[in-house]
Amino acid sequence: SSGINAEYGNDVLRKKGIIPQKAKEEPEFTEEMIQEMMDDAIRKQMGGKKPEEMDLHELSDLEDEEDEEFLAQLREKRMAEMRAAAALAKFGSVLEISGQDYVQEVNKAGDGIWVVLHLYKQGIPLCALLNQHMQLLASKFPATK
Repeated sequence: SSGINAEYGNDVLRKKGIIPQKAKEEPEFTEEMIQEMMDDAIRKQMGGKKPEEMDLHELSDLEDEEDEEFLAQLREKRMAEMRAAAALAKFGSVLEISGQDYVQEVNKAGDGIWVVLHLYKQGIPLCALLNQHMQLLASKFPATK
């Protein structure tokens, strides 16, 4: 009985705006509902015919149209990904910066831009070797500064 009273109390609090309203439950879709929606979409695309009323040629045409539409969407998505990658690929080399350049080049590089630093000293063979590898990596990962 305390559950009923608590629910009644929550209803009163909701009416007064003290607690938020209950979220509306989304209707569950049954397999039959999904099949009916698919059939409706096919009927609409085929001028009102049901799939079982179509001959093999019509079904093949429908499949071809679906394939072409899917490939066009996939192509457009891939092109957008390539344009985004090209926009990020603007570095590709190793730059030497001074202490005065640090804030501008590193801290203010921009959102989502990775910066790799190599603090080195002239005349140390391992530093020179690491610089060579950094040059190779910079050309391989031009989106990283």
